[in-house]
Amino acid sequence: MSVAQPLAENSNSEPKRVRIEIQPVLSFSDEDKVGTIHPHDDALMITLRIRGYDVKRVLVDQGSGEEIMYPDLYKGLNLKPEDLIGYDLRLLGFDGKVVIPRGQIRLPVQAGSEVVEVDFIVVDAYSPYTAIVARPWLHALGAVSSTLYLKVKYLSGDQVEKLVGSQYVTRQCLVAAIMHQPKAGSSASTDKGL
Repeated sequence: MSVAQPLAENSNSEPKRVRIEIQPVLSFSDEDKVGTIHPHDDALMITLRIRGYDVKRVLVDQGSGEEIMYPDLYKGLNLKPEDLIGYDLRLLGFDGKVVIPRGQIRLPVQAGSEVVEVDFIVVDAYSPYTAIVARPWLHALGAVSSTLYLKVKYLSGDQVEKLVGSQYVTRQCLVAAIMHQPKAGSSASTDKGL
């Protein structure tokens, strides 16, 4: 049976000090609400640098597993069909209709000094957004997003960086989406007998 022996201290040296590293924490506080109109139900819309261009109207959708690129961005980046690789799965749009993708493309997406390669599925459908980034982008960046605080936070080195969403742009996109809706037939009866 062995008994643990206390380590002998060297009387000529100081005891070793435990070195504690303090890691930044990705969290949100009431300070993050400054500049945001509350209460709100706005989506989180940010600007990202995609393929070297500042791209506005990028929706952060933490409920989605796929990154999407819409026609405005596809054309704005001067992409061509030969830049795409095949993508065979069909998607379900916000309007409930099936969308057949044109293909997929991998592009660098920059947030501050951090760059993440993102596989965008290119669709030919109307959207007030230029692109959607989702869980794969958030996870690759090591980011945490909050629709309440309208921010994305991530670590860059030993600093917490943040991307701030725009309520103004989000609300412009909402209006554009409503205005784009096809006119539905009125449910009100025009019969004089009712």
